[in-house]
Amino acid sequence: MAHPITIDTLPGAGRSATHLVQCGPANWVMLQDGDDLTLIDGGYPGNADDVEESIARIGRSMGDVQGALLTHAHVDHLGGLAIVAKRHGFSIYLDEIEAAHARGDVDEQISPVGICRLLPRRGTLPWLATVVRLGALGHQHVADPVTFAGDQPLDLPGAPKPVATHGHTDGHSSFLAADGEILISGDALITAHPTSSRGTGPQLLPDPFHHDAAAAHAALTNFSSLDATVLIPGHGPIHRGSVAAAIAQL
Repeated sequence: MAHPITIDTLPGAGRSATHLVQCGPANWVMLQDGDDLTLIDGGYPGNADDVEESIARIGRSMGDVQGALLTHAHVDHLGGLAIVAKRHGFSIYLDEIEAAHARGDVDEQISPVGICRLLPRRGTLPWLATVVRLGALGHQHVADPVTFAGDQPLDLPGAPKPVATHGHTDGHSSFLAADGEILISGDALITAHPTSSRGTGPQLLPDPFHHDAAAAHAALTNFSSLDATVLIPGHGPIHRGSVAAAIAQL
């Protein structure tokens, strides 16, 4: 079943563009280089059809997807992506440390104890009801991911450059696009979440969501020297402004 989709497009040089898709509690990103696409994340399992619809909405087809990047293997980022990749036969690229999580060899999802810690927050119960309907209790894995290490640009449309941000999960990765102007931060840095009391703006997810909260906080230092002026998060709207300055304020 399709869900309401909002797409914010940031035009780049020539026929390039970066598209943020917001669909309920999930975000994903499309890097466009001419006719070719790189997909980054894909929402919950129940968002698989929405991912396909978002690609059609920008005038492209699934055959234009040359590969996908996964910031991390939580169900709200891997769920829809894994289903769509199986349907259409493209590869999923991720940090080599995250491969065990994506294959299902380890489990770094939020724990039942973590969920209980969030229950006093006003937005938690409505959020839980929504994500359960989207398949949050299901499991999707990637049997043979393509792994990368280091920070060299990847041979995919948009030439995304990995930025290691380990902590939210052991192998969480963010990505620079548009020659470093845009930071696609996954869950290392967000701008809003139903369980957050901070309103809208650059922020961390509540600690129970992090596999290693201390490491997730420390990983933000990897953003401090970036020149990016646009933040595209895993949750929440686009933030325009210096990412390094936002980290300094945090």
